[in-house]
This record gives sequence, structure tokens and C-alpha cells, in this order.
Amino acid sequence: MKKFLALALALVMTASLAACGGESTPPAGSGSGTEPTSSYKVAMITDYGDITDQSFNQTTYEACKAFCEANNVQFNYYKPNGDTTAERVAMVDAAVADGYNVIVMPGYAFGGTIVETASQNPDVKFVALDVAEGDLLEPAITAKGEEYDYNPANWTLSDYADLSNVYCAVYQEELCGYMAGYAAVKLGYDHLGFLGGMAVPAVVRYGYGFVQGADAAAGETDTKVAMEYVYGNQFFGDGDITAYMDTWYTTMGVQAVFACGGGIYTSAAEAAAKVDGAKVIGVDTDQAAIIDAYGADMTVTSAMKGLAPTVNTLLTEIVLNDNWGEYAGKIQTLGLVSGDDPAANYVQIPMESTQWGDGFSQDDYKALVSKMYSGEVKVSSDIGAEPAVSNITVTYYGNIK
Repeated sequence: MKKFLALALALVMTASLAACGGESTPPAGSGSGTEPTSSYKVAMITDYGDITDQSFNQTTYEACKAFCEANNVQFNYYKPNGDTTAERVAMVDAAVADGYNVIVMPGYAFGGTIVETASQNPDVKFVALDVAEGDLLEPAITAKGEEYDYNPANWTLSDYADLSNVYCAVYQEELCGYMAGYAAVKLGYDHLGFLGGMAVPAVVRYGYGFVQGADAAAGETDTKVAMEYVYGNQFFGDGDITAYMDTWYTTMGVQAVFACGGGIYTSAAEAAAKVDGAKVIGVDTDQAAIIDAYGADMTVTSAMKGLAPTVNTLLTEIVLNDNWGEYAGKIQTLGLVSGDDPAANYVQIPMESTQWGDGFSQDDYKALVSKMYSGEVKVSSDIGAEPAVSNITVTYYGNIK
């Protein structure tokens, strides 16, 4: 309850909120022979990835599964056969037909799925992670035969869709991106790279925050820093992107790459593994374990957002506290909720695996978070233009593919 109160008080909220072939896990409690006791049944739908992606899907799946096992709630996950709204809708339909009445969906790709299925299933509670107003507006407006101008401020979502049984969480990725860029420069890296997946808003916020953090740290340390910046235009690594990263690490001398976008980290890690001392910065979750499998101590840090805490908070409020009314029909922007305890925040870098050093210690990180929370350190969330920099040189390359 303490965490819920902090969340409710500190988060920026907007009150207008205005995919057959599924795969599943056994119901919670089946291993012990006990029957689920709750009237709620929780289903998670994966996006274009799966539950072993070491990113959005896996984190969300594990959080849902852990909660349901701990509270004797029936749980299944469903994996669409392909990367289309129609296939994601098919998985929602399958879950509803199977009796699931709480459906958790991770990622912006679910915008169209939510618009299509939520109003058809008013008794189902939909929890969407990282789905912003614009992700919902585009399919809703298109379905009405109008043309979306990609400016949410010009539209009222409730005019186009009834999403009163939907809760959406979005995150201030620019804040943890800033933390990662700041840490990297403070730890002595002066030639950085940003490898984004697709240039969707969340990825851009990560990248622009990374630029701002590196610029601030360079100013404080009077360090000359260069940054290369590119998008792969996909959320997975491949030979072409690995070759591009090979050039960065071996020819251009890039020391650490922030790989931001699903499985695209594999290309950065494969390239870094060929160069002594080359590093990677993870994203979304603490990716040290999977990145370091390519080479010992390869991970500088990870820019993380609290998918698991969000899942736990929402399922607790729905299933245990019968408090859905406080969340239904809302979009919440989750970020910093504590200036004293970095681990309590919904955006952070990991205490356990960050490669702390004399230039940037845990105490330095705590001090930074305190300043960000108080507003002494300001980070722009604007993705309409590249961030202004004073102390570093950034070269933007557009898309690799």
C-alpha cells in the first residue's frame, strides 16, 4: 500500500484514455494439485517476440507468472502466430473464450489490438505496458476513416474509442537513458554509440536521454566525447547490423554502445566480443547476464524501466484490492517516485551489475537521482528535435536498413 500511495501521488497522469495457435503455461497451482481460488484469470499476450526475449515479453511473463503462482490465480500466456494486429486480436479472442478476464499486453504494437478488442469485451480488464495515447489514436482515428496527424494534442481519444476498461502505463525512458549516458562518461568512456531498434517514441526517448546525460557528464568532467547514433530499423540483430557495429568498434574506436530495442543487442554484443575491452549498455531490464555471456564484464550498465513492478502493482490492485476503478480508463506516465531510494523508481540503472568505479560510484548515482527527482537536473522528453548539446559531438546516421 505504501508503494501504491507513492505511485498515486508521484506519477504524472492523464485521466482520458481518451495476437489461433496460442502457447500457454499450466494454470497456477496445477503443480501442487490445488485449484485457483480467485475469480480472476490472468492472461498475457506476447507481441512479435516470445517469452525468452530477455526483454519486454520475458519480463512481463515472469512478473505475471510469479504473481499468479504466489496468489493462486490461474494464468496463461498466448503467443500470436505473426506480427500483425489481426493475429494479436486472435490471441485476445482466444484468451477471452478461455475465460480470462485480466489481459496484460506489453508494447506499443498492441495499440490497434486494444482499440479493436476492448470495447467488444467490457467485462475484461486490459493492462497495457508501454502503450501511449498516440499508439491508440492512430488505429482509432483510421478506423473512423480519418487521417491521423501524429500529434495527440490535436485529438480527443474518447471521441474515437471507448477504452474505459483499459489501463496504460508509459515510462519516462529519457530519464534512465540520461542515467546511462551520464554514467558511461563519468566512468571514462569518451567514444559512445547508440544503436536503436526502430525509431518509435520510446526508443527515441531512450536515445535522446542518453545524449543529454553524456553531454552533462562531459561538461562536468571537461571531457571531449564523441557519439555515433543510428537505428537498425528493426528489433532484432542480424549480419548487416553486426557488420555495422564491427565498423564502429574496430575502425572508429567506439568503446561502448547503448543497444536499445528488443533483440538488437545481439549485434552489438557479437561485435563487441571481437574487440578487447569493448562494452555494451543494456536496455529495459538488467541485461548484464545475457550480454556478459558474449564476453566477461562486457556490460557497463542497463537503462531499465519497471515493467515487473508495474505488473505487480496493477495485479495487486485488481485481484487483491478490488481497486480497478482507480486505474480504469487512465494512462499513467511512470518515472521517479523517490529521490532517496533509486531502486524504488520505475526508471533506473541497476545497483547490482553497473560497473561502478572511482568516476561514478553508487553514492554518485544516488546523488544524481536525488537531483533529478528534485528538478535540479532537468531532462527533456521532447523527441521532435535532436537534443541541443554543448560538450559532445553527436553524428546521426539515420537507419542502417
